[in-house]
Amino acid sequence: MNISMQPVDRVDILTLQDNYIDILARDNSDVISRAVPLEGMEVKNSILAEHGFSAMITVNTGESSKSLLFDFGFSPYGAAMNAKTLKADLSRVEVMALSHGHLDHVGGIRQLSEMVAKPGIPLVVHPEVFRDPRYMKITKDLKVFFPPFTRQDAEDAEVSLIETATPYPMLDSQVLFLSQIERTTEFEKGAPSLWYEKDGVARPDTFEDDTALAFVVRDKGLVVLSGCAHSGIVNTVNYARKVTGVDEVYAVMGGFHLSGPDQAPVVKPTIDALTKIDPAWIVPTHCTGRDATAMFEQAFGDRFILNMAGTRLTFAAEQ
Repeated sequence: MNISMQPVDRVDILTLQDNYIDILARDNSDVISRAVPLEGMEVKNSILAEHGFSAMITVNTGESSKSLLFDFGFSPYGAAMNAKTLKADLSRVEVMALSHGHLDHVGGIRQLSEMVAKPGIPLVVHPEVFRDPRYMKITKDLKVFFPPFTRQDAEDAEVSLIETATPYPMLDSQVLFLSQIERTTEFEKGAPSLWYEKDGVARPDTFEDDTALAFVVRDKGLVVLSGCAHSGIVNTVNYARKVTGVDEVYAVMGGFHLSGPDQAPVVKPTIDALTKIDPAWIVPTHCTGRDATAMFEQAFGDRFILNMAGTRLTFAAEQ
């Protein structure tokens, strides 16, 4: 499969939500420690960090620019509050996409959709985002169930669902929703503690709905942006290369899902594989985990970028 992509001159990524923030990295800002802001609270010049991810992305070609939203954070108000603080013009958003159906990526969809203010705006998803129930198996008898993303939630957010299990070009083929990721590496096996039930039968959650976005920056190569990379970030990058026919990778950004003892053995082979792919920039976010992020920084040196809630990154062609 080869999908022809429209190269862009620049990809701007504004992180509306991520797990971390460094108060010393920005001027006149405060840190809010509460996980979920109270409804109606007003906090000026502040950025909220919470366990989740959301980004506004703008692709630029010549004199034109187009924007989309990718994921929506965990709490109802976190990403929305940050968007207001960052003065993000969400009215420019033309399409939205969801990386997978976990709450830390979809919790703020209604509030962000209200800020976009375009009832019926397309939301591109894999059909399995509505998988329910999903849970983490702590022990044989202890399970932590995740709140589902439902079709009613999508209706309440006034979005128009586009469900696809195959790659889906967006914004005049300047952005590619990768949809279901091929699993080809030997070491990226997912999280053994994550399960779901179907027809009353418990099954390991293999996250067919897990996906990412891909962009082609002129003369530089691919920018790949994942949500959680439950499929494996190396699988994700390699699949983006396969379906676009573009081998060179400019940047790899997103949650790499490498936190916790189950994923510890996966970190080094992931770093080794990405080192061979040789991206110009590596930007771990969200669920990558503190230890793994430190290892990426050590391995990639000046090519490593520490992302936070409020970070603005631009990946541009040669000027």
